[in-house]
Amino acid sequence: MLETLAEHISTQHSIWVLVGLKVMIVASVFLPAISVIAMFSIWWERKLAGHIQSRVGPMHVGGWHGWAQSIADGIKLILKEDLIPRDADPFLFRLAPYLAFAPVFAAFLALPFGPQLVFEDALNIGVLYVLAILAVEVMGTILAGWGSNSKWAIYGAMREACQMVSYEVPLGLSIICALLVAGTLNMTQLNYLQGGGLWDWFVSVLASNKRAPFDLPESESELVAGFHTEYSGLRFSFFFFAEYAGMFILGAIVAMLFLGGWNSPLGQFDPVYAIVGYDPVRGGEAYFAGAVDAATTWTTKAKALGVSATGLVIVNLYCLFWFVFKAFAMIFVQIWLRWTLPRIRIDQVLYTCVKVLLPAALIMLGGVAVWLLLVPQPQAVIIGDRTFPHLGHLLNPTPVLQLTTQFVLMTLGLIIFLSAVGVVLWAYVHRDKMPRKTLFPDVMPVGDQIAWIDPEQDAIDEQAATEPA
Repeated sequence: MLETLAEHISTQHSIWVLVGLKVMIVASVFLPAISVIAMFSIWWERKLAGHIQSRVGPMHVGGWHGWAQSIADGIKLILKEDLIPRDADPFLFRLAPYLAFAPVFAAFLALPFGPQLVFEDALNIGVLYVLAILAVEVMGTILAGWGSNSKWAIYGAMREACQMVSYEVPLGLSIICALLVAGTLNMTQLNYLQGGGLWDWFVSVLASNKRAPFDLPESESELVAGFHTEYSGLRFSFFFFAEYAGMFILGAIVAMLFLGGWNSPLGQFDPVYAIVGYDPVRGGEAYFAGAVDAATTWTTKAKALGVSATGLVIVNLYCLFWFVFKAFAMIFVQIWLRWTLPRIRIDQVLYTCVKVLLPAALIMLGGVAVWLLLVPQPQAVIIGDRTFPHLGHLLNPTPVLQLTTQFVLMTLGLIIFLSAVGVVLWAYVHRDKMPRKTLFPDVMPVGDQIAWIDPEQDAIDEQAATEPA
């Protein structure tokens, strides 16, 4: 009995040591990553807003192309006094910012940035976990409005409860469509299944993330600042860190489900893959066959994937680049829409959800179900005494109808993408015909082009001031 008790204590001790190590890894990796993502996104949004709406300030203010302004804002938020309204609920008021930020931070733990750049790759309900954990953020916004004891804040919280909960339905239905085709909720498996290239990708984010033109919970033109009106200093910054990190999370979900995840658009024909000898399809086979999980060292994992140890480092970094690039591409779309479209009313927000997006999501879901019925689905592969259900996606021949569908969807996606790129290029080519940087060049010159002080006139004024009257 004493030996059993000693083993139990030793096991419990090991578990707590493991938990402590994981917490240290998470704190040292993801907290700086979220901070960098938020800072870059804020700077990027300012610059894009300046160029889209011809705003002089964001285009020119701050040294190092505007980075100094972001650093100044960070210092200002840290040094600002942390105020709590006299009639507010102190506990709820303090809890709300952390409750808004913590779910976004927890969602990063399941994101697959590369074949080996996954904190928890055995999470078989990864997509469901991310959606569930992001839904907790709604509580932070609601508690911020309620705990502030302010009419503007509570109006914003009411809109938040109405808007975000409503948009979870079409968002979830659109995600289900991709999951039906893949047959898995594991996000690592979703990435391996799309390794063949652009033609193998699984081809409502704004409202779910309170982004304009759906930013009714804030709506500064109506509610001062909505649910965070009464917040200042560091607590105020937590809401915006959560918002920009949430933008990255939602962009990562879109990238993972519909844009190939960490995979290159060229798939097996990518020159970087060719240089290191990596075949994404063969790598997927090794993963689903269990060879990658069975390997316990970096060298054996590299051997299982068919590359050298150095090659596996290059593959992971290259996959990290594509994953982050696709997520930031979706952030760019969200920023683009924010500074292009005006804010809509709350009734229009709900109309868009119930009568536009929800029927569209249901039609898409029905279409996917019919497509799955008509297209022969991959059969599970049996190796020895083990059955591998997802290997069929990689090894079985692709049906003709599926190939046709993939080609049509790929073509439509490329047309939409190239159209967006064409708009950006057209604006860049015709930038000289855009509105001037200043409407009054004589009295309000642009600071980085014209000096505000005329040296000759300054000398004349100084001489006149020193002469006796």
